[in-house]
Order: sequence, then C-alpha cells, then structure tokens
Amino acid sequence: MALVLGVVASLAHAGPALTSQVSKEAAVTVKVTPLDLSAQATVWRFEVVLDTHVAALDHDMTAVVALADGAGREYRPLAWEGDKPGGHHRKGVLTFAPIRPAPASVVLKIRRIGVPERTFSWPVVAK
Repeated sequence: MALVLGVVASLAHAGPALTSQVSKEAAVTVKVTPLDLSAQATVWRFEVVLDTHVAALDHDMTAVVALADGAGREYRPLAWEGDKPGGHHRKGVLTFAPIRPAPASVVLKIRRIGVPERTFSWPVVAK
C-alpha cells in the first residue's frame, strides 16, 4: 500500500502530461510530441511526424520552426535529427536550448507547411 501511495504521490508532483498534439490542415498532418520540457533539462526536444499525399515535404525544419515564450520572443532550433527533406512522410526530433529563466509555457510554431502557421503549446515542467 505504501508503494502505491508513493507512486501516486510522485505522479501528482510530476506536473501536467506532455501529450502529443496533432494538426491536420491543407492535406498535411503534423504530430508533435515533447520529449523533455523540464526546467532543468540541458536541451528541450520535440518529436515531429509529418504526413501528406499531396506534395513533397522538402522543408528545412530548422528554418520553418521556432519556439516562443510567454513574452512572444522566438528561439530557433539547434538541430533537426531525422529524415532528410523530400517524400510524403518525415519523422525526426527538433532540439532547442532551454529558455532561461524557464517560462510557464512554450509555443512551438511550424510555418509554411501547407498553411502559414501551425501552433502547439505545452506547460514547462517545473520539476
């Protein structure tokens, strides 16, 4: 019983879940999943999956993505580790330097992939 209570207590302090978010617009589906958005992380990482059957996904992901804080300041990704431009399906991980001091939440903006801009937002996990 004590073990179960300890697990429940640790989950309660873990903060809100960093769930995947999906945008389906202009025949392109974009799914983004934050892998680590904790205030003490050395990098913030987001898994991105793109799918379409209309046109090639030939975007430079480091050029079309920005991370914004609560004040609207934007930060460029450090790297894209994943599929090269082209084709109808791409998957990879975008890496950002953590914003310091950590904001309460962040907005990932993906531009010019089927629509002018897609936005995805999550809270920054304090612990």
